[in-house]
Amino acid sequence: MNSLMKSNRLKNQKIKTGKKIWIPDSPKKQPMRNSRGTKDIYLLARLISGEARGESYKGQVAVGAVIMNRIKSRKFPKTISGNIFKKGEFESVANGQIWKTVTASSVKAAKAAIAGTDPTRGALFFYNPAKIRNKYSWIWSRKTIKRIGRHVFAV
Repeated sequence: MNSLMKSNRLKNQKIKTGKKIWIPDSPKKQPMRNSRGTKDIYLLARLISGEARGESYKGQVAVGAVIMNRIKSRKFPKTISGNIFKKGEFESVANGQIWKTVTASSVKAAKAAIAGTDPTRGALFFYNPAKIRNKYSWIWSRKTIKRIGRHVFAV
């Protein structure tokens, strides 16, 4: 139960009817904290699928590269899961899109990003300007370094 609570960021053991939860594999099978095992590939692929579905392969790799760049930065968590599940960071985590079917191209893009491919040249943020409703959002203050498809990549 502790693993289930931790994986889903639950505050107690109560699970509401209809709420989607992630059931992790047994702790013995999980990769080491900073490893880039199969779980990391598929978790990153889930984020890519949720955030960059419909984007080009390059755009998908770019989304994955942002997570890898964050791991290298002192300002962000040091793991893929730590970055993906950092509260308030990604729309696909908040709205459940991350748990939808993963595309084959997102798995390939995740592997490329983990291997070091970075079409963004160091971006730490990405966003779709068409989805930002608040003209005073903090994201507009970030320095843009690249645009790929519908996403803007920034530092």
